[in-house]
Amino acid sequence: MTTGPRDPEGGTDEQVLAVMPRLAQLSNALSRGRLTEHAMKSAQVEVDRPAFSVLISVHLAGRPLRISEIAEQMQLVQPHVTRQVQLLERRGLVRRIGDPNDRRVSFIEPTDEGRAAADRYARTLIGWFTGAIAHWSGPDRADLGRLLARFADDVTAHLATLEEK
Repeated sequence: MTTGPRDPEGGTDEQVLAVMPRLAQLSNALSRGRLTEHAMKSAQVEVDRPAFSVLISVHLAGRPLRISEIAEQMQLVQPHVTRQVQLLERRGLVRRIGDPNDRRVSFIEPTDEGRAAADRYARTLIGWFTGAIAHWSGPDRADLGRLLARFADDVTAHLATLEEK
């Protein structure tokens, strides 16, 4: 029987605490591991990780984004995103599109070369993660996707409440 304080949803602090080492393990494996570098190398693009992260964010959005939208999505400050976009522009990986309704505003979208690089990166990651869970059952893979999406959304929303305080 699990003891300890109960949260509003009926779980216990111990249940949440038990997950923390696994989150740290996963975070360390992904950030210290060479997976990102391997995927970036397969993308055949010579930019640093922050710039490539901006390219991926714009690509995954599926539509041109304002720099403010990129910054909000990535939880970064606008000047940092602006610098990364300028680097990506110089490399021919993104381009600016003017807003026909407001000449002061521009949208950022990947070029064909940027889209191709982002696709190569994504295919590498997808292949790697698919291999890591290839032995899982279909329902387990579906549960992972569903719960991970829910977890990411809830953590992001809960973090936003910290910023409001």
